[in-house]
Amino acid sequence: MLPLEPNLEVRSCLPARRNGNGRKPPLLFVHGGYCDAWCWVPHFLPWFAARGYAAHALSLRGHGASGGRDTMFVTGLDDFAADVEHVAAGLPVPPVLIGHSMGAAVIERLLATRPVRGAALLAPVPPAGLLPMAARLAAEQPESLIQLSQFDPARLTAHVLEVLRPFYFSTDVAPEILAEATAHFCGESPRVLLDLSLRLHWQLPERHGVPVFVLGAEGDRIASEDDVRATARHHGVEATLVPGLAHMLMLERQWEKPARAIARWLATLEK
Repeated sequence: MLPLEPNLEVRSCLPARRNGNGRKPPLLFVHGGYCDAWCWVPHFLPWFAARGYAAHALSLRGHGASGGRDTMFVTGLDDFAADVEHVAAGLPVPPVLIGHSMGAAVIERLLATRPVRGAALLAPVPPAGLLPMAARLAAEQPESLIQLSQFDPARLTAHVLEVLRPFYFSTDVAPEILAEATAHFCGESPRVLLDLSLRLHWQLPERHGVPVFVLGAEGDRIASEDDVRATARHHGVEATLVPGLAHMLMLERQWEKPARAIARWLATLEK
């Protein structure tokens, strides 16, 4: 593993009033590949803060305003897990971890090796890793897979955006959100992509008693419904699938659907 990265960007939204009953845990959101903490800012952070949760999102090393770009090529999944653990340790009480796509896989590393208060896995990489997902994409849309494998934010042409957009966003996404999301695209660690390709959940130790919530979108062309259900089965829970959204579900116009589903699950932790 690499040394600890001390410079990690954290974006936060805090409740207007302090949570009087002390039952609402802080939330720590972890983004997926090729983006940063901004993806939680337009909707999820303020929405959960308005409901009494201290909501935080970090940019993993090499992403957003975080340090670590110089070692991005050799950064592994466990280094990202160390980033999450480091930020979580700085909060007053242990947070519930909420991860999207690659971020869900990072949280699963912590689930297997560390005490975790609770974990929500959104549009997760399935137990067999990225290779089956890549095979499906190659069969359905080979050009899109090529663009994903060669993704370079410095050469983000209109054609590349046109090819990749249906895999990340529905046709209903707001133009201003799409434009801002494009500005936050970044490169991804080849080492992490290799880790995700070889990741087999049966190699990880089982952890019992940790509340886990698994959610996906019925219209997701990256993390399919079968992928989401496979992750849910691995954790012994039922998958929740919401209609009408694509992979970047937290940025869609119907983002409240997954937000409300997560809130209902969080409410069960407070009893």
